[in-house]
Amino acid sequence: MEELEVADLFSIALFSFYALCPVSVAALQFLTAPYGKHVRPGWGPSLPAPLAWFLMESPTLWLTLLLYPRGRHRSHPFALAVLSLYLLHYVHRTIVYPLRLHFSSSSSKKAAGFPLLIALFGFAFNLLNAYLQSRSISHYADYTGHQAQAWLRAAAGAVVFFWGMAINITSDSALMRLKAEGGGYKIPRGGWFELVSCPNYMGEMMEWLGWAVMAWLPAAMGFFLYTCSNLGPRARANLQWYRDKFGDAYPKSRKAFVPFIY
Repeated sequence: MEELEVADLFSIALFSFYALCPVSVAALQFLTAPYGKHVRPGWGPSLPAPLAWFLMESPTLWLTLLLYPRGRHRSHPFALAVLSLYLLHYVHRTIVYPLRLHFSSSSSKKAAGFPLLIALFGFAFNLLNAYLQSRSISHYADYTGHQAQAWLRAAAGAVVFFWGMAINITSDSALMRLKAEGGGYKIPRGGWFELVSCPNYMGEMMEWLGWAVMAWLPAAMGFFLYTCSNLGPRARANLQWYRDKFGDAYPKSRKAFVPFIY
């Protein structure tokens, strides 16, 4: 009975995860989260951006490491391979990225404040996501009969994951360098910036697409869909921000999120 109740909780959480996707897309048509380029007053107290990123992303590490060892498949090599890429991304996003943000901004000016309310929303989402991914990988996945085809699919997914991660990190680095130069916002040039306004978001989308292919689980696919639901509208808002700020100087051929499409 207890096992059934826990499974019911997982099912409810998974359904809620998928339901968040259309809700996020609809809400973000009317509201742009007020951080980064879109920071504005009226959202209550704020935190330094590096601290906010660390706190709101942290459940992806500590909650995952608490829950994963409780799964019946915790020692399965496929589960460990899938988990390792998830943790790799979030070690960077939770620890490395905030540190880089802190030191890159301290050389010029401190990063703009990050509303505490938005950080709390992010924290809550990451609690849900860490719970779903860790339990899905380590407990609810079916690894019986895993053959060479599954590992080949996982290898293909891993290639896409690392490709996306490289785009994400190098694009973030380019934006940090521009900010460190001072003198306000500038038009990013070169690389994937010539095709989309937010290659950092595109790279993250590719990461989770590759990871979903690798994991081949409903929770992983839900995470990919939510990533698109969240980052796609924000990339569109960033593209409009650039056009409003720079006018005709901003390349008209650039898309927001997906080259030549969106």
